[in-house]
Amino acid sequence: MLKAKNNLLALGLVAACFLSACSPADEKKTATDGNLKKVAITAIVEHPALDAVRKGVIDELAAEGYVEGKNLQLDFQSAQGNTATAGQIAKKFAGSNPDVVVTIGTPSAQSMVASSSSIPIVFAAVTDPVAAKLVPSWEASKTNVTGVSDELPLQPQIDLMKKTVPNLKSVGYVYSPGEVNSTIVMKQLETLLAKDHINLVAVPAQRTTDVPQAAKSLQGRADLIYTSLDNNVVSAYESMYKVAKDMKMPLVASDTGSVKRGAAVALGVNYHELGVATGKIVGRILKGEKAGDIPSQRMTADQLELFVSKSHAAEQGVTLSPDLLKESKVVD
Repeated sequence: MLKAKNNLLALGLVAACFLSACSPADEKKTATDGNLKKVAITAIVEHPALDAVRKGVIDELAAEGYVEGKNLQLDFQSAQGNTATAGQIAKKFAGSNPDVVVTIGTPSAQSMVASSSSIPIVFAAVTDPVAAKLVPSWEASKTNVTGVSDELPLQPQIDLMKKTVPNLKSVGYVYSPGEVNSTIVMKQLETLLAKDHINLVAVPAQRTTDVPQAAKSLQGRADLIYTSLDNNVVSAYESMYKVAKDMKMPLVASDTGSVKRGAAVALGVNYHELGVATGKIVGRILKGEKAGDIPSQRMTADQLELFVSKSHAAEQGVTLSPDLLKESKVVD
């Protein structure tokens, strides 16, 4: 009888061990979970430039040893161009409390900053984070926010416009009134162009579907169309390309990815590299640094790349000079 009781007791201890996660496999799972880092990523919309930023972030995290499915959990949400949706995503991320939130594009960054003052937030592809009220200055914010701007020096952009269209008199600019990055570029561009006695014709496009009609309205009023990284405009680039081709008006872009999608020329940052720079900041935070101790960064002038498309230029009524072709990194 005593032996039977001892056997029952032993079986009970074994069962208790299983129930209390005593197995080696469970111990391993617990250790893995303890090292798991959670990174949430949100973008205002999906288009090649912003997608390249996200890929750059993920590639850099992998290079630093943070691999999705091993010790990294990623949650990506796109607002599909809707600021209300961006706000909902921000509230969701604030509730899930990840280790870091990466926000791609100004509206998504603004929504996330409004939703959390404690979760580390790293913005990317924001033209002017100070004007967007994400950080008080370009110095370390001492808040929960830092990031990498895609702000470009505009004078080289203007120089490129003049090389593309000699005797340039008027520049067309389609922009979204609700995107602070676009309105900032518009004001700066207008001031700089005026110094060269060049007129800026700015046309608003509230939604992506408004972009083609806004571009059409520039016929006879501009010599070329300049596009910044306005998310509505970039999302509709193929339709703008069709309009530019019909009007024989060249497209000059500030992101190199737009050349494949219809721009004649582009001088801009490599958005994958911008994502890599963003990923480096995320890695620093995952290793223990505070977001507020890391100054916001700009891409440097030597990181600008010139891309051209001879075929798109010809379709849009211009022939690119031999000197411009020599300067370019990619020519088709």
